[in-house]
Amino acid sequence: MAETSSDMYLEHFTLSEQPFSITPDTGFYFNNPSHQQAMNVLQVALRSGEGFIKITGEVGTGKTLLCRQLLNQLSNDEQYVTAYLPNPNLGPSALNLALAEEMGLQCSKSANQHNVLKLINERLIELTADGKKVVLLIDEAQAMPEKSLEAIRLLTNLETEKSKLLQIVLFGQPELNEMLEKPSIRQLKQRIIFSYALEPMCKEGVQAYLAHRLLTAGYAGAPLFNSRVIEQIYMASRGIPRLINILAHKSLMVAYGQGAKKISPKHMQAAIDDTEDASAINKSKQRWMVGLSSLAASLLIAVGVYLYMERLS
Repeated sequence: MAETSSDMYLEHFTLSEQPFSITPDTGFYFNNPSHQQAMNVLQVALRSGEGFIKITGEVGTGKTLLCRQLLNQLSNDEQYVTAYLPNPNLGPSALNLALAEEMGLQCSKSANQHNVLKLINERLIELTADGKKVVLLIDEAQAMPEKSLEAIRLLTNLETEKSKLLQIVLFGQPELNEMLEKPSIRQLKQRIIFSYALEPMCKEGVQAYLAHRLLTAGYAGAPLFNSRVIEQIYMASRGIPRLINILAHKSLMVAYGQGAKKISPKHMQAAIDDTEDASAINKSKQRWMVGLSSLAASLLIAVGVYLYMERLS
């Protein structure tokens, strides 16, 4: 089987795996200050056992990775039982069925919702009696229909005289905050006891992030990205992890295509020009950098792929 273009530079840079995939992988989890603070908030909130917890962040700031990291931690802690909904764009009935399934309950799609909720409540009481804390993690919560948000609020009404039977953690884009401002959802907003907004990384954080991912991917050589290149990637990515991954990956492809062992400003500029969401660098201050058009940048990356295929043949 031929290797994919994302694997083509691994041997060239002595990497054991692709370091800058945009697929959330907890093996590459990087504990930058914002994620560490968010995790601290989550841990304190879960220990309190009360209300909703809300984590928001712009697209690409690592919400899903943080969610999966928390899920892994809770799964390894015997006092917690977790349920995870990665795609909550469900109506109230489908949402309740999904939760029941996550809790190991067998319910048909045509089941009466009153009976489904009764089964969920009985299971929650049983788990609480066993000393367990049940946590529902909902990713991409901004995609939830309004009626489904109300449905999960009603789920938190399930309680004993001393504690809630279910805690819910919402991970979502800033649009989630706008939804919660609607008068019809004000009761849910009042139940959010803890919240945190993820922030982009600073330049030093970007440098540490790049080094961390390369090290995790097996790289043990001299730094691939010098200070000028790190400045470029920081400015272009705005400190957003997903964009950092995209730009780093493309720059490695360009460098590989040219047979280079380190990433130069020209390589990174090619990656920036080929990435629609990357910020433009102030070229009047960067005249030492040869500006490449988007077409030229794409051609450089395409040449890298072509040369790799030639080496395979």
